[in-house]
Amino acid sequence: QVQLVESGGGLVQAGGSPRLSCAASVRTFSNYNMGWFRQAPGKEREFVAVIRWSSGITYYGDSVKCRFTISRNNAKNTVYLQMNSLKPEDTALYYCAANMGLAVRTLSDYDYWGQGTQVTVSS
Repeated sequence: QVQLVESGGGLVQAGGSPRLSCAASVRTFSNYNMGWFRQAPGKEREFVAVIRWSSGITYYGDSVKCRFTISRNNAKNTVYLQMNSLKPEDTALYYCAANMGLAVRTLSDYDYWGQGTQVTVSS
């Protein structure tokens, strides 16, 4: 069982650069791909970013590419999402997720989810 707890959200001005964290309670954190998704009011949950456990290769959603950076610290069982140049359309509930499979870009690929942390971007 994997428990995920996100933190770092809040109210941010447009152009801001907050960093989200997701702490995992699992012995073998380094064996999990770690992803971030987000869900805005009235919209479906969408893929934001993922970092693979073995290679450290990262993938990003088109809407955040070149603005957001995902990273992980296996010694701390934590994955981060550095968000830069925030826009009001980045306002959403941000979720951390974990899986051990090959597919990593869709909701159904993930076995474990956190409760989410709200990010609200004011213009």
